[in-house]
Amino acid sequence: MKDYKNLINGKLVDSASGRTFENRNPANWDEVVGVFPKSTAEDLNKAIEAAKKAYPKWRAIPWPKRSEIMRKVAEIMVMKKEELSKLMTREMGKVIKETRGDTQEGIDTALYASTEGRKYYGYTLPSELPDKSCWTRRDPMGVWGLITPWNFPIAIPTWKSFPCLLSGNTAVIKPATYTPACVGELGTILQEAGVPDGVFNVVYGGGSEIGEGLLNHQDIVGISFTGSSDIGRRIGEVCGKSLKRCSLELGGKNGQVVLADADLDLALEGVLWGAFGTTGQRCTATSRCIIEAPVYDRFIDMLKAKVEALKIGNGLDEANDVGPLVSESQRESIHSYVLIGKQEGAKLITGGEPYTEGTCAQGWFYRPTVFIDVTPSMRIAQEEIFGPVLSVIKARDYKEAIEILNGTVYGLSSSIYTRDLVKAHKAIELAETGIVYINAPTIGAECHLPFGGMKNTGNGHREGGWTAYEIFTEIKTVYVDYSGTLQKAQIDTWQ
Repeated sequence: MKDYKNLINGKLVDSASGRTFENRNPANWDEVVGVFPKSTAEDLNKAIEAAKKAYPKWRAIPWPKRSEIMRKVAEIMVMKKEELSKLMTREMGKVIKETRGDTQEGIDTALYASTEGRKYYGYTLPSELPDKSCWTRRDPMGVWGLITPWNFPIAIPTWKSFPCLLSGNTAVIKPATYTPACVGELGTILQEAGVPDGVFNVVYGGGSEIGEGLLNHQDIVGISFTGSSDIGRRIGEVCGKSLKRCSLELGGKNGQVVLADADLDLALEGVLWGAFGTTGQRCTATSRCIIEAPVYDRFIDMLKAKVEALKIGNGLDEANDVGPLVSESQRESIHSYVLIGKQEGAKLITGGEPYTEGTCAQGWFYRPTVFIDVTPSMRIAQEEIFGPVLSVIKARDYKEAIEILNGTVYGLSSSIYTRDLVKAHKAIELAETGIVYINAPTIGAECHLPFGGMKNTGNGHREGGWTAYEIFTEIKTVYVDYSGTLQKAQIDTWQ
């Protein structure tokens, strides 16, 4: 167990309230991973004040110099990869091979940032008038509030903080209360790499105090949030009142389409990884499998056998495939959806109950669950469950499969397995999702490409790659007239 403190203006400090909360291992609830300050508005105000004070000097540092710090961050993370990954498994639960991937994504994001500072382009465009130059540049905005989820405790905080800082902003981050330790370690790494005091501040606490405080504070210029669509609507509403910039990465109800001509073995591997990786606790998780009628029964038989062979247990054991859910309340929520599925008339073919064998009785494990004969209108086919529950839907043909795929309020990720090049390319065109995979599962985003979705999945911004830097900067258009005369655009014309 470790005693964590807020990081404010480069110092590790307790909350002014003296209150604390515990973070426990979801695979073994008796194990306390860390104790954290339960912060108040007073703590938050100090962090925002420090970030505001640090902003002018930080933004004045050239982009390439800030990039060098990102390179040092990557180097430190490489050295601490196993340490961070094991900590992540202890506080979040997912298996160690996945937490290593989560940490690697943070490393890759830092490496990407380390090059972006030397090539973050503006546009140079011709003027309609003589002896006049026109171009654009991007400038930082000020102090950002970053609110991160519990399912990717390193990757998503780095997705937000690295572009935010490299762009010249300062930040106050509120980690998820289920997984705060990794963000605490990230703060220490940034300090070690040379980020000046006050540029990156960590304040632990609940959404009602720290989250709401960030939304309503006049010195916060923007909010970057990843989480549920319901909370995202609330954040968008509050930010809209003060015209804060707001980047929302929200829920998903992702579908994998399996056509009759698909490589079924490959499609099976894809749905297993997509549905049960991270115990289904991903916004991109495959929660629907849409199978063309000619191969429906055969694929279900293959799927059931493979799902029942998945090994459940503590994520630190390399032999296990599926770890626990993050909390007891999350397990209760998952089970409530299983009961809803049964009531709706879907057929449960495997799973559907907590897993309590052996030492798993000490944690929040749940059996990987598959419903078949699901209809597109059922709640389990429409609502984000965020757990190891897969709904299998039969489609008569390709046309109906695409209609089912698009038939939800979400639009994050989609997948189609087919050997038909025409159908694959048509699916890319027709899928109402921000991410499309062909012959690959709905999970597996890479840090140098845009990430985000349509419809209720977000508000149009894209994290990852070059587009993340667009979130955290303002476009400035520059006109330089060296003609020595007054020239009037749209009025004077070139003769």
